[in-house]
Formats: sequence, C-alpha cells, structure tokens
Amino acid sequence: MSQYSIIIPTFNEKKNVPILINKINRFIKNKDYEIIVVDDNSNDGSASVFHDIKKKFKKFSFYIRKEKKRDLSKSVIFGAKKSKFNNLIVMDGDLQHNPKYLPILIKKFNTEKQDVLVAVRNFEKRSGLSFFRFFMSLLLIRLINLIFEKKTSDPMSGFFVVKKKIFFSNKKKLYANGFKILFDLVYSNGNIVVTDHLIKFDLRRNNKSKMNLRVIYHIIRSIIKKIAFRLT
Repeated sequence: MSQYSIIIPTFNEKKNVPILINKINRFIKNKDYEIIVVDDNSNDGSASVFHDIKKKFKKFSFYIRKEKKRDLSKSVIFGAKKSKFNNLIVMDGDLQHNPKYLPILIKKFNTEKQDVLVAVRNFEKRSGLSFFRFFMSLLLIRLINLIFEKKTSDPMSGFFVVKKKIFFSNKKKLYANGFKILFDLVYSNGNIVVTDHLIKFDLRRNNKSKMNLRVIYHIIRSIIKKIAFRLT
C-alpha cells in the first residue's frame, strides 16, 4: 500500500487548520498517511491550536519556522525533510483545496505513471479568486508557457502530489524561495513527467489571499533562474 505525507504550509490559519485536519481524516481515514503542518511563525495563536490537534490525532505533527521572512517554498521543503513516507501531497491551509479530492488524486497517482500530479483550476471561471489573484495567475501562467515547454495547465497551483525521490533529486536546481514551489520543481528538470487533474477550488475562508507584489517578485526571479540554468 502506498503511503503519503501531507504537507500543509500555513500562516495565520488558526481557524482553518482544525477544519482542514478533520476533513482530511474523514476522507482518507483508511489510508496510510501522516499530516505535517509547517507554520511560518503565525501571530494569531496558531501554535496553541496545533498543540490541541496533536493531542487528538496521532498522525498529525507540526513545526514552527521562526524565520524573519515568510516563505512557503522553504516551509514545504522543511516539511518534506521531516516526512517519513515516499509520496508527498502539498496543499494549502486556507480550505481552498478540498480534501474530498484526496482519494481521487491518490488513486490516480497509484495507478498512472507520473512523477507529479497537479490539481488544476478551471481558469474559464474565477472559482472564488479575487480579480487581482485571478488576473496575475493567468498572466504568470501564460508567461511561463511562453518561455518554457508546457507541462501543466496550472504551474501556480499549490495542490499537488509528488514522489519524494523526484523532489529531492532536483533540490539543487530549485530556486527554493517564494511561494510557488510547484513551478520551481516542475521546471527544474525536463524529464519530470507531469499530469493534471481538474478540480474546483473552494472559496477562501477566514483569511486573505497571500498573493502580493513580493510573491510575484519571487516568481519572476524563479523564472529568471530557470532560464539562466538552461543557458549554462
């Protein structure tokens, strides 16, 4: 039986994480898995909530990254290092990634040949995204597909499954900063096999989108690094 480590990077998701953990446990309770939350030193009291969850769920663990700068990519890498299983699932903690899709993604990952399976959005609709996030996501995706060979319809997705060995075999090629680790990973190696699975993203709850100019800056830097790596 395949085993999965679910990595959830968080920042100020105190109200969302308990709901998310309960849903994950409900939808994949018969699977062999662990849940790892890596928090970017939230200031909303998340740590106390995580302690309470840990008392209830043996499969749950959490870590606090006490760094000056928030960084989703570094949080995901940190969680991957702490993981004990050979397959990784990365998903956000804001409830936009519905755990009801986990059984479907796991089944597809177990039965089809791929290194990365991406839960992709339907960009014909805004699907709960703010206009700014929707517009910037579309713009960046088109830029990426213009520069690189298209591997996925949604390289900005934060919901994906990846073989742990693929993740770490390409670690030295990663930009490893910012908030879009999937793009960083998928375009670090031309031989990575990627497949898509269309899902509907839910509305964000109890928090605001983290898409801002700093996020965009790191995406652009990551693109530049990928181009430079190809030229060397």
